[in-house]
Amino acid sequence: MYHVSEKLRIFTWHVHGSYLYYLSQGNYELYIPVKENREEGYYGRGETFPFGDNVHEIPFEEVKHYAFDCILFQSEKNYLTDQFEVLSAAQQRLPRIYLEHNTPPKDPVNQSHVVDDPMVLLVHVTHFNKLMWNNNRTPVTVISHGVTDSPYPYCGDLPRGLVTINHLRQRGRTLGWDIYDQVSRKVPLELAGMGNQEGGEVLHPDLPAFRSRFRFYFHPVRHTSLALAVCEAMMQGMPVVALATTELVTVIKDGENGYIHTDVNYLIEKMQLLLNDHDHARLLGARAKETAATLFNITRFTSEWEQVFRQVTSTDWQPEGLFSAEPVLTTH
Repeated sequence: MYHVSEKLRIFTWHVHGSYLYYLSQGNYELYIPVKENREEGYYGRGETFPFGDNVHEIPFEEVKHYAFDCILFQSEKNYLTDQFEVLSAAQQRLPRIYLEHNTPPKDPVNQSHVVDDPMVLLVHVTHFNKLMWNNNRTPVTVISHGVTDSPYPYCGDLPRGLVTINHLRQRGRTLGWDIYDQVSRKVPLELAGMGNQEGGEVLHPDLPAFRSRFRFYFHPVRHTSLALAVCEAMMQGMPVVALATTELVTVIKDGENGYIHTDVNYLIEKMQLLLNDHDHARLLGARAKETAATLFNITRFTSEWEQVFRQVTSTDWQPEGLFSAEPVLTTH
């Protein structure tokens, strides 16, 4: 087998490009498979993200010949199908981590996670996600998001709000298409992202410069994980207006570092306030940046990931002693 580096060697798939980019800021080596047809999970490095030298492409048919320290799953397809097609039997017995990016899509409180294995570590990206999933017997931990600082400071000279959600109309009420439609009739909004006719796709490296001119960022989502786009906007010093749902209620303090509420009319009023008062928007944006610098520190994020990788790859790893698991309910 090929040994490329003394650092921990983590095999994973290219599932969530921006998350993979932030994960790649850590002190370990990431290996991702690539196919010629660039199908889901097998894009390789691609051309969108400025990955560093620690992100390595491996042709699909050669993966079995490499030595890794840990396997990182990021989707049901990775866990149920991909691993048996791309990994050798020995690689499938390596320490395994499942990174869950999302909230339960079918039932918000009763859905069982696809992983039910006391020897796999399940990593959630928010405490809300951990709370809502039925995590079965699987040991669980949380690693909150981390994002890098933006080279383009918030300006906000464009009196419009920005929404960046891919395929918003098709994703419907869950992502808040109806709320966006309602608000956009009263407040000037720009919708960017793949599958949206209005603003179109803005590549991730181009987003900071594009986003910096808008007065505020609007997040109309009812039920999803904490969006990296929100973390990035706050790190840029941009005020965020959002529904008081999921993990966001622990991040945005209404009237202090942004506006958050379940009353859409209240949010419309606050958007209009931000449009009319640029100085107030700057103040909230500065506080948002302070919050983001604390909560979404990239060094904390990558350090926690490195610690988890080292824990699961240690020879004396006992997951029950290091990570929590769901309580088992019994009847008598």
